[in-house]
Amino acid sequence: MEQKKQKEERRMGLERLPSSLLIEEVLLKLEIEALCSVSCVNKAMSFSVSQALPLLSSINLSAFSPDAQILSSIVGGCRGLHSLTLNCLHLDNLSLGVILVPHLQELNLLSCSLLSYQVFTSIGEACPNLRVLVLELVDQCSTEAFKTNLDQMLNGCLCLESFSLKIRGGDVGANAFQSIDFFLPSALKSMKLQSVLEQDVIRLMDKIRVGADRNSVQTAHVSIPVSPLSSVFTLQRLSLVLDAISDELIMAISRNLPTLVELDLEDRPVKQPLPNHDLTNTGLQYLASFHHLMGLSLIRSRHNQQVSFKRVNDMGLFLLSEVCKGLESVRLCGFSKVSDAGYASILHSCLKLKKFEARNAFFLSDLAFLDVTEFQCSLVEVKLLSCSLITSETVKQLTRSGVLEVLDLCGCRSIADSCLSSISSLRSLSMLNLAGADITDYGLSVLAQGIPSITHLCLRHCKRVTDEGISFLFHGGGTIRKTLSALDLGHMPRISDKAIFTISMAGTEITELCLRHCSVTDVSLDCLAMRKTFGDECKLLRRLDLLNCTGLSVNSLRFLKRPSFPGLHWLGIGGTPLASKGYPALSKIHNQRPWLTICLEGCEMGCYDGWQFHRAGYPQ
Repeated sequence: MEQKKQKEERRMGLERLPSSLLIEEVLLKLEIEALCSVSCVNKAMSFSVSQALPLLSSINLSAFSPDAQILSSIVGGCRGLHSLTLNCLHLDNLSLGVILVPHLQELNLLSCSLLSYQVFTSIGEACPNLRVLVLELVDQCSTEAFKTNLDQMLNGCLCLESFSLKIRGGDVGANAFQSIDFFLPSALKSMKLQSVLEQDVIRLMDKIRVGADRNSVQTAHVSIPVSPLSSVFTLQRLSLVLDAISDELIMAISRNLPTLVELDLEDRPVKQPLPNHDLTNTGLQYLASFHHLMGLSLIRSRHNQQVSFKRVNDMGLFLLSEVCKGLESVRLCGFSKVSDAGYASILHSCLKLKKFEARNAFFLSDLAFLDVTEFQCSLVEVKLLSCSLITSETVKQLTRSGVLEVLDLCGCRSIADSCLSSISSLRSLSMLNLAGADITDYGLSVLAQGIPSITHLCLRHCKRVTDEGISFLFHGGGTIRKTLSALDLGHMPRISDKAIFTISMAGTEITELCLRHCSVTDVSLDCLAMRKTFGDECKLLRRLDLLNCTGLSVNSLRFLKRPSFPGLHWLGIGGTPLASKGYPALSKIHNQRPWLTICLEGCEMGCYDGWQFHRAGYPQ
């Protein structure tokens, strides 16, 4: 009763504020969902919100999937909007008319499962002042429609500085980018394309080179004026997902884009490339042409396929470290022939290195990080993924600098409790991934007493951790219980309802919780549904992953109805009785809570990896 009275007094206090002060100092600083909630309080607050919406210059709606009606009610009144980020899972082309306006400068359209290639033309006609454009579309197997509409968009957006286009749903280069013949705005500084054929990129690089010499190049297909506003095409950031990375590709890019500061290349070959059509040590030497290169990412991987850069060895990384000493970020994956010596050369020679990632590095061991405190670089982000020879000794070396902010050791199964004391001394650490590590409850008790302000913690596949370890984590007296907002406990067989009760009571900052493949029951869902009632200081749970939690029954669907789980944006229930037997109830819940995405497909949290496979007609 006392809490209800205090809330009413705070509401009345807001209403007594002068309108201009309420809007500028309160409403404009709220997240969009909170702003919409405030508008429902009474007519006076609704009017104040309607006055605030036109003043918003930026809106981010990526956390949930609005339908056309919600989108129109939110964005329709925002006349001064310059930046918009939107999850388009439930939106078609007609729904976007309200957001495509001439004054828009940044547009990020994510998870566009229902949009056709016609959206390119719509953007080009309605948004001539766009500077930044990000699009995630589904492959529609229509090369001619893709090319025609993309061409029209790029011809209409002459001010475009950053362009990212991802086509999902097919193999690399299957349809969309079979021919890259399109106009390139002269202002373009950053370009990301997924997925594309290596030979098409090489052809595009040659056209850029000719265009830079002649200022315009005519082909049988299209005119590419590289510079209607200036005479030099100065792309600075290039990111590509291809069918293959080869020496020829590296040579073409280095010869024609010498101003690059970031180069991100990833290939997903169906089979191991032929010897004369692969990346070798020689190809890495071509990187010497990039005199300003600060970020380099070279990744080869394909799910369930053993593919790697078999023609690059330690000598290749020696050469790379000599010609690219100014690198600040390095990401390497699939270098199966490189050993400690090759990786150590990068760490020793790149004096400005801040971020280092090695993935599937079979011969990378603790020796590469020996005496890491003697390196000239100060690493703030280290990711060592599926590096089986890395042990706790490497972690102890890395933590000596005291400046680490991100530490990702996913799949490093030799990481044990002995390094958690060192990790607990890192005050600036915000993200820690220990997935698959050989840690125990004792290790978590040590971490819980430390000073790191960790916001994201992943313990997935840590099979020796039990409910008691989770209790230690939240009752250890350290900083983490006050800062932890995202927790992943997936695939942990010794986690039960008891651990979830602890999180519900003590995890006041938790907004994202992954429990996939855990032995939890309806009791856990009940605890999480009641979490907010345990204390006003608890933050709202935004995302909950319950994939393959087979201990849940259809009866637990009652906990998903209002007013439980206020603020929940995403719920993953694939492989549970809730998905297989509860469809009528799920449809009703979806209609009640249009802000909620219900994923039945087994996607990782947020559906960032699988939205293109969602089945039509299901609650999403």
